Amino acid sequence: MPPMPARALAAAQRCKGFLDEDEGRRLYELAFTHARLGPVVEIGSYCGKSSVYLASGARAGGGLLVCVDHHRGNEEQQPGELYHDAELMDARAGAMDSLGFLRHSIRDAGLEDATVLVVTASRIAATLCPGPFGMVFIDGGHTFEAAETDLACWADKVAPGGVLAIHDLFPDPQDGGQAPITIYRRALATERFAALPTTKTLGVLRRVA
Repeated sequence: MPPMPARALAAAQRCKGFLDEDEGRRLYELAFTHARLGPVVEIGSYCGKSSVYLASGARAGGGLLVCVDHHRGNEEQQPGELYHDAELMDARAGAMDSLGFLRHSIRDAGLEDATVLVVTASRIAATLCPGPFGMVFIDGGHTFEAAETDLACWADKVAPGGVLAIHDLFPDPQDGGQAPITIYRRALATERFAALPTTKTLGVLRRVA
């Protein structure tokens, strides 16, 4: 596996976001390994930190990354909430808008030729993107409704042998919200997926034939 290009790694490290670097490097490895099975899809791009790792790995593996995000922020990023960033407010729209930050991150990393941006809700994008996909990474809204919608819309689009990755798994409710780990466990319970090693809060499941 080739190392992640220095330009892309530096761009990822500069980018706003909540992804641990070890988790990012795992995403790079997963995207590289599974891009041969089909495009890599990311649900929830925000400002592009995870996107840079994924697109870099996908390109090295001969594939593409599809970034799906409405760019109005999830429930925790709205004004007055814990993860609100005033720099992302669009005064004219009176709403969050992270799209420009994502575009800058992708360009900064030199990955525009490996990245497709789909600016809409996850459930709408799923109707337009039939798959199969080599990898699907779910890191969108963290309410139960949002997480369950993402799982329902995208899990069956993972190619046999491909992977479904889910961010922010917290076994202890005191450490974080329970929606991501709930959908991780739900996917595993279907027996259509087998667990691979977890990297910090990044869970990875392989689609079985």
